[in-house]
Amino acid sequence: MIGVVNYGAGNLGSVMNALRRLGLTARFASGPEELSLVPGASPFERIIFPGDGHFASAMESLEQSGYAQALREWIAADKPFLGICIGLQLLFDSSEEAPPVNGKPRQGLQVIPGRVRRFPGRKVPQIGWNRTSFAQARGDSRLFREMPEHTFFYYIHSYYADPEAPEFTAAEAVYMVRYCAAIERGALAAVQFHPEKSGLFGLKVLENWAHHG
Repeated sequence: MIGVVNYGAGNLGSVMNALRRLGLTARFASGPEELSLVPGASPFERIIFPGDGHFASAMESLEQSGYAQALREWIAADKPFLGICIGLQLLFDSSEEAPPVNGKPRQGLQVIPGRVRRFPGRKVPQIGWNRTSFAQARGDSRLFREMPEHTFFYYIHSYYADPEAPEFTAAEAVYMVRYCAAIERGALAAVQFHPEKSGLFGLKVLENWAHHG
């Protein structure tokens, strides 16, 4: 079963509908205890962390609810995880969207070394379809296997992830700058675009992750 983390963000219903359309069994996690690594304690084999939102408020919600530590432990155990939109950005160390607290940067989950940056210029957010190129060979990618190069996906965001280690980048897109559109590392995967809003190829990403991730 797939667990969808519900921490109060929007767009969760669209993700659940996409999973049902694919015939995948999923439900919302009722709390961080359902991500327990104790054998037999978690009903989930895979976790999706979707949502729209502000970096600082999302991290505050995750920390107060206990989800932040549960997610770190789940990912550290290399259990299947898919982040979507803010679910990608929160994997990083910090974000320009979140002002410092007491002179210190507002920290993310700190799973992937790097920083989330704001697009330069005034034309933000990026809203709509954008061409996405695959940084890894498609045969080596779990998310993008059997997909044509330069597939279009649907994006809506003002900030982009800038990982320190380029080998984790699985896909890239260009909007003012070339940026990381997806990451893959072990059982960890995350995408900046919204697969649940990206038509048949978006559904294919979810299907690939569910069966091969």
